[in-house]
Amino acid sequence: MAEKTPHEEAASIEAAQVSTTSPRPPEKRIWYRTTLFNAFVIGGVGFIAPGLWNAMNALGAGGAQAPFLVNAANALVFGLMGFVCLIGGPLANRIGLHWTLFLGAVGYPLYSAGLYTNNRYGNVWFVLVGAVACGLSAGLFWASEGAIAIGYPEASKRGRYLNIWLWFRTGGPLLGGAIVLALNHDSASKKKGKVGYDTYLVFVALQTVAAPLALLLSPPEKVQRADGTRVIMKAETSFKRELQALWRACKQKEILLLLPVFWAAYFNQYSGNFQTYYFGVRARALIGFTSNFGTLLSSQLMSTLLDYKGLAVKKRLEWGYYAVVVLHIIAWVYGWVVQEKYTADPPAYDWEDAGFVEGYFVLLLWDFARQALQNWLYYLVSTMTDNLSQITRYSGILRGQESFAQAVSYGLNTRRWEGGRVPLAVNTILLGLAAYPTWLVVRDHIPVETTSTTTPPNHTPDVESDTEKSIEASSSSDKEKLALGAGTIS
Repeated sequence: MAEKTPHEEAASIEAAQVSTTSPRPPEKRIWYRTTLFNAFVIGGVGFIAPGLWNAMNALGAGGAQAPFLVNAANALVFGLMGFVCLIGGPLANRIGLHWTLFLGAVGYPLYSAGLYTNNRYGNVWFVLVGAVACGLSAGLFWASEGAIAIGYPEASKRGRYLNIWLWFRTGGPLLGGAIVLALNHDSASKKKGKVGYDTYLVFVALQTVAAPLALLLSPPEKVQRADGTRVIMKAETSFKRELQALWRACKQKEILLLLPVFWAAYFNQYSGNFQTYYFGVRARALIGFTSNFGTLLSSQLMSTLLDYKGLAVKKRLEWGYYAVVVLHIIAWVYGWVVQEKYTADPPAYDWEDAGFVEGYFVLLLWDFARQALQNWLYYLVSTMTDNLSQITRYSGILRGQESFAQAVSYGLNTRRWEGGRVPLAVNTILLGLAAYPTWLVVRDHIPVETTSTTTPPNHTPDVESDTEKSIEASSSSDKEKLALGAGTIS
């Protein structure tokens, strides 16, 4: 057979590229394979497992009278979670996200059971056993849920699906807060103290449903997006290679610069102490229920900005950064003012007292600012790569660092600091130190969506990961060489 001339070779390459970029016939979508259904699965598990866990901790100290044992247990939970989150990405890439999510949900009922036995019988050891089980389990949950929430949806709808997931996550505390408020609203609960033990029984029963629900999640390769694109999953061939890929991800400049904000985002666990110090039981129950509406509003506003089509992805990230900074300045300046007032004259507010709203807004603003930062951070991470395996690693790093930060914060709050100045100062310093490195990442960041906005619907690109983009670049270079050899200029 005669060899092709340079002109013919260039033409064949051009034809091959045209054939791979033409739209494919729409695939018949199955409802339980859609991104929306899978968003409801991950949201439902988040609603029941960590959502109700958050509801207990939204009471302040898990509903206990004194915060110190529960803070110690939570320090243990988050310390273990930090380590497990880091290896959770590689593990999820090996055993599958749905099994990782399943294992990530099994420990939460044990934690709630430990609080029940402590509340009713004064048992201490089971609280710590539950904390260990929850820490190991939740580390896997946190590593997988974030990757699913930002890796499964279409790029153009990522903010919307993030919001659905976080609405479910906040719905758990809403339900839990309603249960707690219903069981602890009488006049006897006006004073400071602990919630009734029957509260925990309801939580244990509900949280046992989370693990089987996780098995409804579709594997990434079977997810059917509305725009016809595939979920890209390029896992390594062995667990050792996964750990090596994780180490490479940890050393990336962007990830190193984001470490301070990963820590600062969830370091404020003093809010639980703040409630136990200055509010009665039913006031804490009301705060735990109603503050979630502020969190939902924050998530909705930030997600709307991040999905706004009138701005490029880069601009959305920049404006989101400015919004988060302003919100944190407002929240922490106000928090310091109120804390200094309470240090001078400590109150014990019921919801009927005149000063209740003033203290309530401290907690509301802290949660509002923190939720906006979490939405923004996840969106930023999701625009760093188009490969779900890499997103899983990034998510594990992010959640792992958040967990380490919360472990240190809960450990810090096992002591009763005079006026809360020490935990407030540490939080303020961390947020200040995180601002500039985070801005450097935003300034230099090139979102992956900006390179794929012209991809036709139902198109499955040949270049399926960041690694393979170099192959595409090489192919383009070869084409140009052939064209130049034929006497043409591209």
